Amino acid sequence: MPAMHDFATWEPLLRILRADDVRTPAAPDGHLAGRIGRRGWVRAPRRPRRGRASRAELDAVERVLRALADAEARDVCFKAEVSPTGATALHLIDPGPAVEPGFATVHPGALLLVEGALAEPWRRLPDPTPGAAPSPSADPALLERTLRAQVPGARGATEAEIAAAEERLGVTLPDELKVLHRVTAAGRRGRGDVDGAAEHLDGAVDCELLPLERLYVARAPTRPCDWRSAAMQVVDTPPGAAVQGLVGSPGWIVFAVGGGGDPIAVDLTPGPRGALGQIVLIDHEQVIGGELLADSLTDLVVNGRGEGRRDRPGDRPRPGARTDLAGLTDLRAVVDPRLEVLSTGGWQGAPLSLVPVMGLPRLRTLTASPGTLADPLEIARLTALEFLELGPQDWRVLLDAGAVPRSLEAASIEVHRDQDPLPVVDLANEILALRDRPPITRTVLHGDLGPL
Repeated sequence: MPAMHDFATWEPLLRILRADDVRTPAAPDGHLAGRIGRRGWVRAPRRPRRGRASRAELDAVERVLRALADAEARDVCFKAEVSPTGATALHLIDPGPAVEPGFATVHPGALLLVEGALAEPWRRLPDPTPGAAPSPSADPALLERTLRAQVPGARGATEAEIAAAEERLGVTLPDELKVLHRVTAAGRRGRGDVDGAAEHLDGAVDCELLPLERLYVARAPTRPCDWRSAAMQVVDTPPGAAVQGLVGSPGWIVFAVGGGGDPIAVDLTPGPRGALGQIVLIDHEQVIGGELLADSLTDLVVNGRGEGRRDRPGDRPRPGARTDLAGLTDLRAVVDPRLEVLSTGGWQGAPLSLVPVMGLPRLRTLTASPGTLADPLEIARLTALEFLELGPQDWRVLLDAGAVPRSLEAASIEVHRDQDPLPVVDLANEILALRDRPPITRTVLHGDLGPL
């Protein structure tokens, strides 16, 4: 059997967890649980950390991580039931390909009901801007003279290499970007780099230029996000924006990388107040929009990077989303045909009826905390839902009535951090079975830790 399914692999960690559980308040249902994976490990119930983890604990976790790597598994959840005599039943929970890992929890993350489906903001294409034109600062001839003066003698790309890059990317490179690669050794370290021209040019524009063969288009999949977080996002491009509020765009051609590793792109799909060919930074700490750095590549090379002029979240209202009902006394206050995302978080009143939001054409995400809905069956009348998050009791009502919306592409179960993961896994598998998706699997290992 694989080492991951060998009780001896887990025994050192289980001994440490059991000893710690004796010194602190035990879980209400008497179990030990956790998640171990490439992004680290968590345990439930969570314990206050008394300084750094011991060497023994680190070694025990590393032992399991090696077994995971050998089994080519991304992560695993576990629950251990330990009797007073030390007899132990260890449940290993493999989320499988249809479930995202939960964040800092032992419970399943988003359930992927449609293979390959993306949340709506990740499917959104740029709005057309037929009147968009290059900035007056765009001057390929000036750009060429400046580059030749900065990196004299540099050997650039051939026309055949530029044509090959265009064919690979599926786009025609703008004239300024062609000039950059035609007359310089942009990004070329080693072959063809005359007297460190690539590094000299990087310093001149305060970023690392990519070689022609590494240019790419920053479409939405290049900005990954877990399904639940993605479903809560709303694309919003105000009339005065220079950069469209998109996750990605077929017109964002990445040609450089900033000091923090952020992609820098030529923007061929600008916002209403932007310029064709402007330079934008795609912030890795944001999942929507970009930061305007320069009005053109000429502007960037001649004048350097600007301070950035991205519209900050919160600087403007987001009419398409209402993610918190705190302070409201009537759901009708959020009714708007543009409403896309609704969360009952913060609601303090009597259980809500969803009747006021029925029929809204764009309502695609609903997250309802346990106890906030008067009648969960009303959800069946929200015909545009793509993502739904409910507590176990509300999911039970929908499942028993056969009322889970067919429009759903992903779903989530809201549970307390320390809740027993096994009933949650069973519920998740019922939801996955509605769409014939691969289930979460469980393997039970038996062993003996001996008495304390």
